[in-house]
Amino acid sequence: MSLFTLNEVKKTFTIGEVKEEILKGVNLSLREGEVTALVGASGSGKSTLLTIAAGLQSASNGQVIFEGNNLSQMEEEGIRKIRANHFGFIFQFAHLVPFLTVEEQLLLMLDVSESKLKKHEQKSEVNRILQVVGMEHRKQAYPSSLSGGEKQRVAIARAIIHKPKVLFADEPTASLDSKRSKDVMALIREITKTLNITTLVVTHDEEMLVFVDHIIKMSDGLIVQHS
Repeated sequence: MSLFTLNEVKKTFTIGEVKEEILKGVNLSLREGEVTALVGASGSGKSTLLTIAAGLQSASNGQVIFEGNNLSQMEEEGIRKIRANHFGFIFQFAHLVPFLTVEEQLLLMLDVSESKLKKHEQKSEVNRILQVVGMEHRKQAYPSSLSGGEKQRVAIARAIIHKPKVLFADEPTASLDSKRSKDVMALIREITKTLNITTLVVTHDEEMLVFVDHIIKMSDGLIVQHS
C-alpha cells in the first residue's frame, strides 16, 4: 500500500538574480514495509528530495501527500505535529545529546512526540526498543563511551521509539566502516519489515543497496532510473 506520494515536486533556489532548479518535477510513491534508496551524484537532488518529503523544507511546486494530507498546503504547526508523531529521522552522525544516557535519549524522544504512555510504560518501551537494536546492555551509558556503530544503533532506536510510520535516513552509514555500515543497514531493513515502516534512505554506498527493495537513481533534479 502506498503511504507517501510525491507529485511533480519542484524546488528552485534563488540567489540574487540567479535561479537554480534543484528538483525539476519528481514523481514518487513509497510503500509500507519497503526500503527505498535514493542514489545519485552529489548535487543530483536526492537529499533535497528527502528533506522535502520529510517536511523539513517546502517544495516550490507540486504535492507531498502523506495519508491523504497534502503537506504542501499545511501550516507549519500541522507539519511539525506530523513530523513529531509519524516520522523518524536518522542522519549521517548520530547527534546524540552528550549529557544524556542512552535510556534518557529515548525518553526525551517520547516527550517530544507527545507520547500517551505513562512513565513506567515509557521505560518498558525503551527497554523493548533497545533490545530490538541490541543495545539494552548499554542503556545507562553516555554517548562518549559508545562506538560509532553503537551510536547509530541508539540513533535508530530513538528514531523508532515513538512508532513512526515513515523513517527517513540521510547517509546513515557514511561515518562508519564497512562492517558497521552493513550491520546498520541490515538493522534498518529488519525494522522496516518487522514494524511495517515506510523507509526512504539516501546513500552513496553501492554496497548498501543489497539491503533495499527499490533503487531510485537521480540526476540533475530528475529520476532517471527506478528499479
